[in-house]
Amino acid sequence: MYSIKQRIYNYFDKTQKSMLCTFLRSYSKQHLELSVDEIYDEFAEEQDYYLKLNASRFHFLENYLCDDTFISETKEYIKACKKYYDYKKSQEPFIKKQKEYDKKKRKFLQEVKMSKEPPTKKQLYYYERLCKKYSIEKKNIEELSKLDVRNEIERILNEHSGNSVSIGISGD
Repeated sequence: MYSIKQRIYNYFDKTQKSMLCTFLRSYSKQHLELSVDEIYDEFAEEQDYYLKLNASRFHFLENYLCDDTFISETKEYIKACKKYYDYKKSQEPFIKKQKEYDKKKRKFLQEVKMSKEPPTKKQLYYYERLCKKYSIEKKNIEELSKLDVRNEIERILNEHSGNSVSIGISGD
């Protein structure tokens, strides 16, 4: 996509070229079901309409809409945009799997970190309150890690609630 941008619209200034490319890219994304020619025809028709109303954001296109060089460059860019979005769509399953893997990895690393930290005062207090509420004999949890105390609290809650409830205490 970058190499195409360098080759096209060299007769526009930097800002005009950037505005046009950005607009064409989003326009192509909105009309992926159409062919390159159909997308260009709709774009040209729309720009012609707005130019006639004197309300176009691309007033500099007035002399170029019928120019063969402009048409071929625009179609080339639209084709590149469609190719980019098709590729991006084909990569969605892999990206989704990667995100799931990263989520599991972050959770694992958080648990490793928690296993090395001492329990917080909140955790200790909550554990004591649960033991008192459910008449459970307290274990010596002073030597346990933040992760161990969290797991112990979850075990107590699961045991006495009848279903598996995760409380999500991270040791704050």
